Amino acid sequence: MDKATGGSLKIAVHPGGTMFKHAEIKRAVGEGKAAAGEVLISLAADEAPVYGVDSIPFLATGYDGARKLYDAQKPYLEKQLYKEGLVLLFSVPWPPQGIYAKREIRAIDNLKGLKFRTYNAMTGRIAELAGAQPTQIEVPDLAAAFASGRVDVMITSASSGVETKAEEYLTHYIDSQAWLPRNMVFANRAAFERLTIAEKKAVSEAAQVAARGWNLSIEEMTVKTKALKDAGITVLAPTPELKSGMAKIGDAIAKEWAASAGTDGEAMLAAYRK
Repeated sequence: MDKATGGSLKIAVHPGGTMFKHAEIKRAVGEGKAAAGEVLISLAADEAPVYGVDSIPFLATGYDGARKLYDAQKPYLEKQLYKEGLVLLFSVPWPPQGIYAKREIRAIDNLKGLKFRTYNAMTGRIAELAGAQPTQIEVPDLAAAFASGRVDVMITSASSGVETKAEEYLTHYIDSQAWLPRNMVFANRAAFERLTIAEKKAVSEAAQVAARGWNLSIEEMTVKTKALKDAGITVLAPTPELKSGMAKIGDAIAKEWAASAGTDGEAMLAAYRK
């Protein structure tokens, strides 16, 4: 921004919760306490259903599906943010979510009765629909929980598996690419509208360049999935039976979400499924 605007617009980044905690960022930007911010979109799912669509499991699997879902969501996301005094700049995905277990998972029925690690309402709902036992386990406790048998299976990214040294307590990773949660970067609308035409143009162009985060996410997934293999974890593609079972769970949760999202929710899902 400094270079693109000849120094008229400068951005000071405050990472890692040094300015506001993650859960406070969106409100702080809306109130003008910060000019812009970045959050995990689904963190605001309780505020409006549109913020939860990218985290519906087994709806949009893989990067192509996630991109198509974002295209369907984007106009409604922009409309909701505008109502809250915010402007969407760009959104990029985290690496996709896969299934970790101490054995091969060939079908959803294989999850029945297993202790399924959950960390929010959505993962708890997946466990319920799969016939598994929802078990709340925090990241620092994963190794001990798996070693002691308090939990048998979890869904998280290859990146998280590498970071938590999953090879020390698990044997299999099913690369299901179950969903790709996204972050969004947004600005305070009043602050954005105060910019000059040239500054607005520079911000919009920079946001388009920042969308390279999609490719960086793919690189991260590729590197970390290989790292899992190199560490000795058996990495497998989901079987057709597992894919079918995941799709049924995804459809059920999508219907529940659409019921809460009303006509906009139905329109988003229809646009995605075209």
